[in-house]
Amino acid sequence: MEIGSQIAAVGTRIASLLLVVPLYIAFPVIMVVVGLSASRLARLDVPATRALVFSGSTRNSRVVLPLALALPESLSVAALAVVPQTLVELVGMVILVRLVPRLTGRAHRLSGR
Repeated sequence: MEIGSQIAAVGTRIASLLLVVPLYIAFPVIMVVVGLSASRLARLDVPATRALVFSGSTRNSRVVLPLALALPESLSVAALAVVPQTLVELVGMVILVRLVPRLTGRAHRLSGR
């Protein structure tokens, strides 16, 4: 199933779905900090740091959709929640493409690398 198959139903539950958007935004922010901290602790080089930050920051929401669609009807909102999650994830990755090189360069200069 595609994300597009859920978009029509999202409109009917938009108020409930908007409640989880701050959590979807907080996740990559927290994971960038965790990734940078872990890379510093492990003394990773810049490419490995960037890989760690990106892989930690994305939840791969499209992988979750088939699992959410398999849930009982009473939990159908879970499949709908994947739509805003995907949108937030895409916007977040676009931002991180510009931000992570700056953060990893700065983090490594501060640590003496």
